[in-house]
Amino acid sequence: MKEKLLTDLFQPVIEDLGFQLWGVEYMPQKNNAILRVFIDHENGVNVNDCARCSHELSGLLEVEDPISGAYVLEVSSPGMDRVLFSTEQFKRYIGEFVQVKLAQPVLGARNIKGTIKAVNDEQIVVANEVTEYEFEMTNVMKARLKPSFGGVKK
Repeated sequence: MKEKLLTDLFQPVIEDLGFQLWGVEYMPQKNNAILRVFIDHENGVNVNDCARCSHELSGLLEVEDPISGAYVLEVSSPGMDRVLFSTEQFKRYIGEFVQVKLAQPVLGARNIKGTIKAVNDEQIVVANEVTEYEFEMTNVMKARLKPSFGGVKK
């Protein structure tokens, strides 16, 4: 999987710059692939931080050349509606509202919205008013936090 290779390549560089690598998305497209790298820091991330990381990663990508063909590198903060890439990240947001797209349906559903109830090893439980969905991290195609503003969940 390309994301795993890129994560392993980028992590030490980003940590050396004082940031946490939140996740990597690689999206091949017809003409240009998009490579998104999300960085985080306990004090937040600003545009200069992203530029610094982008500069370092560009140099690394030049040397290592892990992507054939053209691509666009984007470095950003994960934001409030952050994508969740691992069970550790799900664990960090137990009790929060999340939207999950699954590769294989669970209880007949592939698109789930609900609250993260529990995370054990690779098992994740998300519950809504109707039911609880239990699935493995390997079944998650994409998961994104849905922050509430003033108590209203989007």
